[in-house]
Amino acid sequence: MKILAFDTSMQACSAALCFDDECYEKYTLAPRQHNQLILPMIEALLTQANCQLKDLDAIAFANGPGSFTGVRLATGVAQGLAFAAQLPLLPISTLAALAQGAWRLHAARNVAVAVDARMQAVYWGQYQLNQEELMRLSEPELICAIDALPVFCDTNVWVGVGDAWANPQVVSQVSDVQNLTAFYPDSYPHARDIVELAKAEFAAGRALECAQAQPNYLREYTVKA
Repeated sequence: MKILAFDTSMQACSAALCFDDECYEKYTLAPRQHNQLILPMIEALLTQANCQLKDLDAIAFANGPGSFTGVRLATGVAQGLAFAAQLPLLPISTLAALAQGAWRLHAARNVAVAVDARMQAVYWGQYQLNQEELMRLSEPELICAIDALPVFCDTNVWVGVGDAWANPQVVSQVSDVQNLTAFYPDSYPHARDIVELAKAEFAAGRALECAQAQPNYLREYTVKA
């Protein structure tokens, strides 16, 4: 399977290319520089793999939630490249990519993703590993006020990833959940994890045409009753 993937949804900017059983990746922390970096990153990967866009099966990208500007940028770049090369698109959740990275880096099987959505709000998703070692959503992704974070007490050991875990208010909301054992607030999505999730989506026949692939701003707001 030959897939190009990239992410510009948060502070990090990354691109990865799976081609002929090799995976190539570019990654850098560069807030507000994504529009200058992403296309050169993609070009460098294609050169490194000695291939062209037309040689690929699909293009994947993180479609949010995250920075509105970053999510729009990724969607626009993905649509432009896919249209030019006549390739299908695979939009992948930014939160799912973070959860997949937690499995790769920390062997976390149950991941609570919390990303700062500004204005005392958080993008939230709960993910659990399946038998294929891919993260799958166990509860709906949502945006919610910090004081309305869901309670997810169960017998599993959970790990928190995402920059919102640097906020003491977020941590205090779940401080009574004894099975939330570690936090990684400096975690950002990696395109290599988007590739892994995209492979499964492609194999399941869920690739989209250019116009169908849209940003996910996750605007439906949940507040405490």
